[in-house]
Amino acid sequence: MSMLELRGVCASYGNIQVLHDLAITVNQGEIITLIGANGAGKSTTLMSISGIVPPRRGEIIFKNRPIHNLAPEKIVALGLCQVPEGRHIFPELTVRENLDMGAFLRRDRQGVEDDLDYIHTLFPILRDRSNQPGGNLSGGEQQMLAISRALMARPELLLLDEPSMGLAPLVTRQIFEIIRRINTDHNTTIFLVEQNANLALKVAHRGYVLENGRITLHDETAALRNNDDVRRAYLGI
Repeated sequence: MSMLELRGVCASYGNIQVLHDLAITVNQGEIITLIGANGAGKSTTLMSISGIVPPRRGEIIFKNRPIHNLAPEKIVALGLCQVPEGRHIFPELTVRENLDMGAFLRRDRQGVEDDLDYIHTLFPILRDRSNQPGGNLSGGEQQMLAISRALMARPELLLLDEPSMGLAPLVTRQIFEIIRRINTDHNTTIFLVEQNANLALKVAHRGYVLENGRITLHDETAALRNNDDVRRAYLGI
């Protein structure tokens, strides 16, 4: 069943058009990935979905409801949450306070505590660092915190923008294992934008290729990994 649909989405920064007639479907319970070169429009796609860069034309449908004219906080309240590129945690707040900010719109106290316990099973280091300022964490720990803060909103659809950026290979593998686990444990639907196409195509079920703001290819990830053009352009094979 479709959870999210982009229908002919165009987006611009001023007079510069970045996205051209994007058509993307995300089905409930799956992980999809959007791959492409730097500057292709991947992050803009996520920001359009989140309401940060509203589409100039087209529709974005989430759970059968148009959201392309909604403010970002209204979109979050519907169950869609983004982990932005560069993490953007609150560096002056403690780890626990950052997590509390993720649950700001929730009123189910027991559910919040249950989700906090779950996050501590995913990232035990965050329990150990609970009273430390977020800005004192390493890059990998900040990425864990950024993902966890989003999970505290209990999203039905989680948007992840370049979760491996700036991380050591070992930490990157850990993050991607957690992404798969989040999807499996709670059937959380995930839309992943990732520069490391090899990792993205291993963890996702389906993938889209974005070139110069246009979708040029989409398929099951197993087929994309075997596509000669994808292998040459994005997998270094």
